[in-house]
Amino acid sequence: MKETRNHQNNSKDTYMSYDEKKVLYSSMLTLYGRKPVLEALALPDIVPFRLHLAESNKPSDIIKDILNIASERDIEVKYHSRQALSRISKNGKQDQGVVLDIKAPGFLPTSKIQANSDGEYIALENVTNPQNVGMAIRSVGASPSAGIILPLRGTANIDPLVIKASAGSALKVPIYHCKTAISGLKELKEKGFTLIGLSLEGSGPISKLKAYPSIIFVLGNETTGLSHEMKEICDELVHIPLNNGVESLNVSITASLVAFRSIF
Repeated sequence: MKETRNHQNNSKDTYMSYDEKKVLYSSMLTLYGRKPVLEALALPDIVPFRLHLAESNKPSDIIKDILNIASERDIEVKYHSRQALSRISKNGKQDQGVVLDIKAPGFLPTSKIQANSDGEYIALENVTNPQNVGMAIRSVGASPSAGIILPLRGTANIDPLVIKASAGSALKVPIYHCKTAISGLKELKEKGFTLIGLSLEGSGPISKLKAYPSIIFVLGNETTGLSHEMKEICDELVHIPLNNGVESLNVSITASLVAFRSIF
């Protein structure tokens, strides 16, 4: 343990400037929890950057397994007080003393999105089911869409469940993050984007949507759809026509239909 602790003095970012660190961390995903971190370390597509452990962790088989994989993959390990670790995980009640930073080059803040850029974007609001988020990421990544927008609050975290549901594409496709769906999309609207909400209350079918230069399609929660506030900031609401009495589609299916609409 002592040798591993001393490795803190040779951190990969020790000699980076503030701007370099800012760029690095803006494209970093942070996973927490003993089992989720162990599962993540076993995924070949994941590129770990740093493992964080609480100094107060008691010896256990799962901690031993995590450290063994970290050693095999030459992952930097840093030890922290519980308070310091909770600031890294941002969830001290559930991190279980284990946090993992992983590199995700396609994971960027929404500030990187520019209006009039090629392609359309899809944003999720309050989608809490990890499998739905993962499958939506996979569909958007495979489509002509320019990327998917995921708020850090209110939407399922990108964890091993999401990564598995996306078949690993969560670490490859352009994913843009913002603090909340409302705040992030308001800022993009000010940049010139048109917000198109998918809702059963939509005034017309998506097939009749007129052309806009910069579009973000907004998809809502699996059961309640878009929030009232989101509907208010959307420029237009459209719907996907349904037959045979079917009332709604799974949000990941909707994401697929919207993402590929331009080629059908």
